[in-house]
Amino acid sequence: MGYEEHRQKAVQSVNCAIITVSDSRSAANDLSGQEIRRLLEAAGHTVGYYAIVRDEPGQVRGQIYQIEANTTCQVILVNGGTGISRRDRTYEAVDGLLDKRLDGFGELFRMLSFESIGPGAMLSRAVGGVYAGRVVFCMPGSTDAVQLAMTRLILPELGHLVSELNKK
Repeated sequence: MGYEEHRQKAVQSVNCAIITVSDSRSAANDLSGQEIRRLLEAAGHTVGYYAIVRDEPGQVRGQIYQIEANTTCQVILVNGGTGISRRDRTYEAVDGLLDKRLDGFGELFRMLSFESIGPGAMLSRAVGGVYAGRVVFCMPGSTDAVQLAMTRLILPELGHLVSELNKK
């Protein structure tokens, strides 16, 4: 079966979790988390879990473990903490959990970011992969980065990714 045939058989609605990693955001000012929700719902997907956690690896992993144990979410979308500052530790929290990496996500995200912002794109440690039968994407926390990742990479393949994971 070819790529287009796979996509045509993709799941149409996916249950997703959103985790915002930030030391300063609240539900009221989490514009990036709100944008992820808006884009998911506009595309016909649902949000079954939402949390904001400090940029502490144990807290980030704890949220992922909680999603695994207590929800039917098939996709975990993490935003924030993917840069190189001392407090940016999302990559370290998530990368070691991944059963399989989707290296193309980070590579393509940085390529598309380069087209918009130039060489500063290399500072992003966006990463994607599979953990416990769920697709996980970690993207920067800026609203522009979230829009780029969601509209150009994640949403066009979301149903296809989940269908592939559900294959026997």
